[in-house]
Order: sequence, then structure tokens, then C-alpha cells
Amino acid sequence: MLHRDITVIGASAGGISALRELIAALPADYAAAVFVVVHLAPEAPSILHHVLDRKSALPVAVAADGARIRKSTVTVARPDQHLVLKRDRMVVAHGARENRHRPSIDVLFRSAALTFGPRVTGVVLSGMLDDGAAGLWAIKHRGGVAVVQDPDDAEFPDMPRNAMEVTAIDYKLPVRAMAEVLVRIAAEVVEDAKEIASPSMAREVSMAVNNDMTMDKMDTIGKRVPLTCPECGGSLWEMQDGGPRYRCHTGHAYSLHSLAAEQTIQVEAALWAGLRRLEESERLARHMESLARSRGNERSATFHAEMAQSSASHASTLRGLLKETTVSVADHAVNE
Repeated sequence: MLHRDITVIGASAGGISALRELIAALPADYAAAVFVVVHLAPEAPSILHHVLDRKSALPVAVAADGARIRKSTVTVARPDQHLVLKRDRMVVAHGARENRHRPSIDVLFRSAALTFGPRVTGVVLSGMLDDGAAGLWAIKHRGGVAVVQDPDDAEFPDMPRNAMEVTAIDYKLPVRAMAEVLVRIAAEVVEDAKEIASPSMAREVSMAVNNDMTMDKMDTIGKRVPLTCPECGGSLWEMQDGGPRYRCHTGHAYSLHSLAAEQTIQVEAALWAGLRRLEESERLARHMESLARSRGNERSATFHAEMAQSSASHASTLRGLLKETTVSVADHAVNE
């Protein structure tokens, strides 16, 4: 008999405390293998497993490429490495970032859904934006169970809330109530997957591991749209399963919210670069004006003075735009 013996958990901002509480509450005989992705900086030391292990009745370890999947264990993704489940083993891969992160929650969730179907329980904890939403949709689509932290219980409610927008959630719970429910879910008997995994799901998992997608293959799983990848500048394809979502053929992937956030960052970077260039142009024009006046060339001096004034005026406009951008982003964060 098959049981729901694979539990995948995703967390981001505000999620470590929730994750510690959840893992600490799981019993030593928890009848599932637990896999965890937390958004951490690429250069962060790999110590999360030590943090979780202090109060966990289950052994906690860092993901190792090729390691076997074992019940009653907790495995934590490495910083800057995707964690993929394939057959009875783990794959650790340095694939393209998804939703601006590596490891990505969606990568883990999607690979679990593809490989284990209804045996998977997906849990989305506190975090910003919406990594995990498309992955949780894939789990539910393949007959698994979808669980989210109650947004009112989460320090940052974006991730649970956005997951609920695209997936019919089975459980919305405060963290303190999750362990008991997960134990009950892990004991459920399930049948083989009724829903056949889509070709796009398999190809997306392969992309995370092998970076083997081409533009022709992308045309088979999505529709090319007039947008470009913020990271590499390539064309983007839009997909609707668990979306809308966007991918470039090199592997970078974005949910709608993640793409909008990254575009905002890129716009701000471009504005700062433009401001710097205008300030440099003004300075050069002032210098050329001074040289022209010292040589008695008033016509040239007037021309360079006008150029300096024009650059200064444009720079002032950009400063105003940057101020508005900073304020609007801060207001959005407070409102969320």
C-alpha cells in the first residue's frame, strides 16, 4: 500500500521560527521523509540543519547529491543549490534561479509532485512574494495534499496567501496545529496518481537539473510573450499551469509577482545608472565650458553651459522618479 510518505516544506522571510516549531513538534516515528527549502543568501553558511536539529526528534541533515530518500528524516536544501527528488534519491543541482532564488521552493515541490504524485504533502510557510505557489499547485494537481500556514499566523503572509490564490488548499493552519495534521495525513493510504503528469512539468524539472531546454522546446510548453528575462535578457514564455508564470529558455523562471518585483529592481538600477551618467555629463560640460571661457571662445562656452544645464535638469527629474519609486515600494511593503 502507498501512503503520503513525502512531505515538502517551503519557507522564506519569517519562516525559520515557524519551521523550527513545526519540525520540533513532529514525532520520531513520523512516517514520511521531510524535505525543506528556505530562502537564504547564496553565501550563507549551511547551518540551518543544526538550528533545526537542536529540538527535533527526527535526524536532520543537509541534502547530498545521490543520497537515498528515507522516512523519518529531515533533509534541508543547501544554500545556492536546488533540491530535486528523483525516483528514490535526491539530486542537488546548480540550475538557473527560479523566482529569484536558488534553492527554489517551486523546484522541490514540482519534482516531488512529478516523482511521487499523491504520496506528497506540500507545506507553505511564512514568506514574501509567491515562490511555492506554482509548486503547491503541481502537488495538488497530481493528487497530493496542499497545506499552508494561516496568513494571520504568518509573520509575512504573502507566500501562503498567494498559494491559496492558485490552489484549492486542503488545510489552512497555524503552525502549532500543523504537526498533528501532518501525522494524520502521512498515515493515509493512497492509490497511484490518477492525473498524468504534463510534459511541461517533466521538462521544467529537467531544466533545473540539466539546463537542457531549447527555444523550440519552450514553444511546446508555453506561449512566447513580448517580455524579456530580467536576469539574462532572453525572451520569456508564459505558462498557465499554477500561474501565470514565465520562463526563458536558459532556465530562469518567474511567477507573476516575482517577475514584477524583479522588473522594479531592474528599473531602479537603470534609473540610478542614468542619474550617474547625467551627473557625469553635467560635470564634463561644466569643465568644457570653463576651458572655452579661458580661451575666449564664448560661443563654445555658451553651448557647453546649455548642455550642462540640460543634463542637470534631466538629473533632477530622475532624482524625483527615484524618490517616488522608493516611497511606493516602501508603502507596498507596509501594506502587505
